[in-house]
Amino acid sequence: MLTEKIFTIAHYADQVVLLILVVMSVLSVGMIFERFFALKKTSENSTAIRAKIRTYLAENNLAGFEELAKDTSSIEGRAASQSLRHLKESGTQGFEEVFNTFILNEKPEQEKYLAVLATIASNAPFIGLLGTVLGIMKAFNDLSLAADAGQQTVMAGISTALIATAAGLFVAIPAGIFYNYYTRKVKGIYTSLESVKELGLAYAKKKGLN
Repeated sequence: MLTEKIFTIAHYADQVVLLILVVMSVLSVGMIFERFFALKKTSENSTAIRAKIRTYLAENNLAGFEELAKDTSSIEGRAASQSLRHLKESGTQGFEEVFNTFILNEKPEQEKYLAVLATIASNAPFIGLLGTVLGIMKAFNDLSLAADAGQQTVMAGISTALIATAAGLFVAIPAGIFYNYYTRKVKGIYTSLESVKELGLAYAKKKGLN
């Protein structure tokens, strides 16, 4: 009885699996494009600011921290602006805690949708495999019920069932690639923020803001 119910589910569930994969694919593509445009400018600004900080350090120009704080269009500039205000008001007391709080507040925005992309990348192949298994069950069940079914019928059923596995990989591979790509971009932004923090501490020591 239970077996018959499972086979009944298998006759429809393989199509449901394909529908789920199509929905996941649409969501994945949407999130990939959203993150691309959202991180593009931020990442480019971070690269430029890291180059500036290297120049400041090479020239021992710690006052460049004040210049950086004027650029509120970038995440590093906003961090420097908030840090400079804190240093002038309270010195280095609680500076690292305030800076780390700024990073934590920015983290959800920078990592938006990345967890979903990771979930799609890791689970889409298994969902596709489930669809294939259900499709193969359906093919063999049809073979057992049809007396005149031959090898071609079975092969046709199995080949159709394998579409689900291919679809799962088709969804998972781009999601995994772009998840790793965007994760590296976000890490680069965090590295840039850490360099701003260290520059701020060096600036405070030079100015005697203890």
